[in-house]
Amino acid sequence: MKLKYLFITICIVFSHILMANDLEKDTFKTKSNKDVIISFIKHGSLMITYEGLQIQVDPVTMFADYSTFPKADFILITHEHGDHLDSVAINQLTKNNTRIIINQSSRDIISKGDVMKNGDSLHLTENIKIEAVPAYNTTEGREKFHPRHRDNGYIVNIEDVRIYIAGDTEDIPELKELKDIDIAFLPVNQPYTMTVDQAINAANMFSPKILYPYHFGDTDVKPIKSRLEDYGIEVRLRKME
Repeated sequence: MKLKYLFITICIVFSHILMANDLEKDTFKTKSNKDVIISFIKHGSLMITYEGLQIQVDPVTMFADYSTFPKADFILITHEHGDHLDSVAINQLTKNNTRIIINQSSRDIISKGDVMKNGDSLHLTENIKIEAVPAYNTTEGREKFHPRHRDNGYIVNIEDVRIYIAGDTEDIPELKELKDIDIAFLPVNQPYTMTVDQAINAANMFSPKILYPYHFGDTDVKPIKSRLEDYGIEVRLRKME
């Protein structure tokens, strides 16, 4: 009987792990009418597909079975915490020419990847450019979670489509410097990232066309949608807890 219950438990656990074909997706068009497909995995994990290229963001095996996913051409890692950096997921997604973009403290852990620091930019292909931007805590007592200058957020430029993936941050003043953001992902997971009020303030600092709250755990993010309607920011809610 114990074996039976163990088997049932294992089945329940794995039933909550996403396979590649289970993902909810949104599609956007570039100026050349090519598709940019964003697949919503969970928490801080995303997949972006463009012209047959696969970009994985913070892949973590607790959220998905990455052995069922296509191999990645590029993997972006924002920082070293276990819900963002997972060597098992990275290995499952890696092929011979996979390029890993990573911050220094994460590279110190897994000993591979091309380091980007805040302010760096990098062309991955002719039509894909990555910018590394600051991500950190500012509230007193939270600075230890994500200290300044250590972690990255990323702006993924695909042709004319600009996607801001914040990583773990609060509503830092540098957000005012973001320009022409089409799609933004903001974390709403207090006390580690933003409160709902901070996320609303952050969105108003740079006015993305479309905002996805992500990395939100048990936080009720529905008020973000209703409170930003009057500011011309479309808020889309996905299962990114």
